[in-house]
Amino acid sequence: MDDKTASRGEWRRSHFGGHLCLRQLGKQVTVMGWVQRRRDHGGLIFIDLRDRSGLVQVVFSPQVNAAVHRLAHELRAEYVVAVEGVVSKRPEETANPKLPSGEIEIQARRMEILNTSKTPPFEIQDDTEAGEDIRLRYRYLDLRRPLLQEKLHLRHLACQTIRNFLNRNGFWEIETPVLTKSTPEGARDYLVPSRLNPGSFYALPQSPQLFKQLLMVAGVERYFQIVKCFRDEDLRANRQPEFTQIDMELSFVREEDIFAIVEGMLKELFSRCRGIELKTPFPRLGYQEAMRRFGTDKPDTRFGMELVDLSPLLQECRFQVFAGALAKGGQVKGIRVPDCADFSRRELDELTESAKTYGARGLAWIKVRADGQFSSPIEKFFRAEELAGIREILKARPGDLLLFVADKPAVVARTLGELRNRLGKRLNLIDEEKLNLLWIVDFPLLEYSEQEKRWQACHHPFTAPRESELRILAENPQKARARAYDLVLNGEEIGGGSIRIHQKAVQEKMFELLGISREQAQAKFGFLLEALEYGAPPHGGIALGLDRLLMILGGTDSIREVIAFPKTQKGACLLTASPAAVDKKQLEELHLRVF
Repeated sequence: MDDKTASRGEWRRSHFGGHLCLRQLGKQVTVMGWVQRRRDHGGLIFIDLRDRSGLVQVVFSPQVNAAVHRLAHELRAEYVVAVEGVVSKRPEETANPKLPSGEIEIQARRMEILNTSKTPPFEIQDDTEAGEDIRLRYRYLDLRRPLLQEKLHLRHLACQTIRNFLNRNGFWEIETPVLTKSTPEGARDYLVPSRLNPGSFYALPQSPQLFKQLLMVAGVERYFQIVKCFRDEDLRANRQPEFTQIDMELSFVREEDIFAIVEGMLKELFSRCRGIELKTPFPRLGYQEAMRRFGTDKPDTRFGMELVDLSPLLQECRFQVFAGALAKGGQVKGIRVPDCADFSRRELDELTESAKTYGARGLAWIKVRADGQFSSPIEKFFRAEELAGIREILKARPGDLLLFVADKPAVVARTLGELRNRLGKRLNLIDEEKLNLLWIVDFPLLEYSEQEKRWQACHHPFTAPRESELRILAENPQKARARAYDLVLNGEEIGGGSIRIHQKAVQEKMFELLGISREQAQAKFGFLLEALEYGAPPHGGIALGLDRLLMILGGTDSIREVIAFPKTQKGACLLTASPAAVDKKQLEELHLRVF
């Protein structure tokens, strides 16, 4: 909105208050906004007037206009007012260098109260002590706070930057359906009953995946969309039931082409939104190496404390916990926690309990005393050469704490990976100013689910296997690698994608490996299989989580802070009190009954 568009009757705003400065000295201006605070200094009344641009001080003097001065006594916090006056220079001793408008004030000549306000349930300021529940209940008030206004502006700026970049690079922005077909292969769908087709349901899209592939078959070649997606899953600080993706798909490309587009887009995004110049290309890290070194496929590489495999050294050790795990094909790995040999027994017990929550049976530890000697309940079970090997491999130094987990490789990786992240934050080992981006590549194509006793796609069923490994799919599916890639920023996955299967026979083979019969495949994905028979080009794409990316860009720990109207961790909107019951008549029209 430009400075001359807002009006109310005869009042017409001339400037945003936060934009006023010495350049407007002596000018008559009209500003509109909310009263942040009022101060009565006897003969003079001062208010801080807030609009989207910031604050400006307004002075009411009986010598300038006695009637307006009397009216100013009625002002309270969050009253909406229009003020006309002359910009004057503040006395030097009252200037506020923290504000762009801090050297000036407006001498009020006219004022109208455009609306009154009840006393807000919390103060409209950045350092509010109000809890999140009450702020979400009154989100329209919470969003008046300058901090959240900045987050909304950041979101706007980011979306405009993304659109402009992709437009310059030949992408078309195309909307895909919101009411679509349920294809439950990932998280649970949100279902929408059809009134006109009793007993049938739409699903809200978890991703535009199939439609964007169909757009490639349609010859669009370069598509993007900043799109709402929906997943009915358990929520955390970085998850919402409805979220926004930067979704794109390209024809006739290989992985490096997609990397280059995404890196160029993020380079421009970070430069414009944060003034940060990213170095490209981003590093690449293989999935197996990421799991070996960090215990996760979304590693935070801003600090060390990497996992170290001690299995070869301890094959014949006398500590039964380690020996038993190794005998069953498991691993023994450890991490060196610098300068933490002073951890109390209580702190070590808390770490052990944490390890159990990640699936481990326990956690072993060794302290390195100031004299360099080991101190631990398990020390007596190791030979001198084994202790020397542990010291050398972990690069143990006096004052360090060594932590060990012995179990199945997946459990070891998850446990030590989580403990590493937890301790990295607790011990302030992470440089919060760093932005470490990297691509994780060479994922397995499939993973076996012990629970369901079948193969599952590591990414999704439409991800292409490496061309050189097509022949091993039938014989050794566990060895096949995917043409998939994830983008990780500071330990958060902010995007993922793949080169897609574009041939019907290969797609049918993938469905077969996943235990999806021909009949099931036809019922769920028949339209895609048919489309692949009509000259589908090689294609691939990626989706980046806009909310998660903005969370990092905005320097906050929760995506709720960068979404205008977010849900709680239980998926509720406290503002509108939804989800909620509906009238019996509505249910009858949809042929539904609530039990």
